[in-house]
Amino acid sequence: MKYAIVLLLSGLCICNVVSAQQKKGWKLIWQEEFNYTGLPDTSKWGYEVGHVRNNEAQYYTQARKENIQVGNGVLTIRGIKENYPNAAYRAGATYWSQQDSLAGYTSASINTDNKFTVTYGRIEVKAKLPQGGGIWPAIWMLGADRSNGGWPMTGEIDIMEFIGKEPNNIYGTIHYAKPDGKSHTSSGNHIAVPDLHPGFHIYAIEWDEQKIDIFCDDSMYHRFNIDAANRTTDNPFRKPFYLLLNLAIGGAWPGPIDDKLLPQEFVVDYVRVYQKK
Repeated sequence: MKYAIVLLLSGLCICNVVSAQQKKGWKLIWQEEFNYTGLPDTSKWGYEVGHVRNNEAQYYTQARKENIQVGNGVLTIRGIKENYPNAAYRAGATYWSQQDSLAGYTSASINTDNKFTVTYGRIEVKAKLPQGGGIWPAIWMLGADRSNGGWPMTGEIDIMEFIGKEPNNIYGTIHYAKPDGKSHTSSGNHIAVPDLHPGFHIYAIEWDEQKIDIFCDDSMYHRFNIDAANRTTDNPFRKPFYLLLNLAIGGAWPGPIDDKLLPQEFVVDYVRVYQKK
């Protein structure tokens, strides 16, 4: 998702399949049902803070109830138009994340780094998406093994991305390094979802030693063959990954920000991780 916005997309594909809840042979190994009140459970979730990537406009805050909270059985991440102090500001700086003393937008990004990782299984999230120009919510995963140099060598699995300028499309994409270990390539697709925003949908992957299948509800719309990412004997998609949930605003991919539609909320009902019995 987030470290790259160039997608290699095949044509639109919709294949009906049976959801994991109806399949035999799956075992639930980790879950977050958000059945409590307050900030996200710190035994499960940590935060990204500041201007993090992709020239996005939002400043990710830490444990700030205006931007993130749990209640009524759901997690809500809220993107707001407001001025907020930029802790990374440096007078005269030329790097994008340090140039402005005040950010014009705030939001939140949480992850399970150093708290929970998984290799293979079904990762399933039930969520209701925000909308509007410049909005960019995501459910995604990053490789936890950084010993080989970090992204893109560690790999990235985008379970769900939505961009404001395409109000009916959901994207799923795999990012990985080219053999030179410097540049990256992608394998992904998108699916058109009628009535996308009024209710909740299930976004998921099913991942094993050979492939990653990407789903929206009961439709599998992309398959990635893991061998495509082989770098000699080092394949990131046969190693542990951690989970991320975030609501970005702005950047090149989602289009201009429509301020009149803010604030917007990304609402997550649950996150569940299954493995084969």
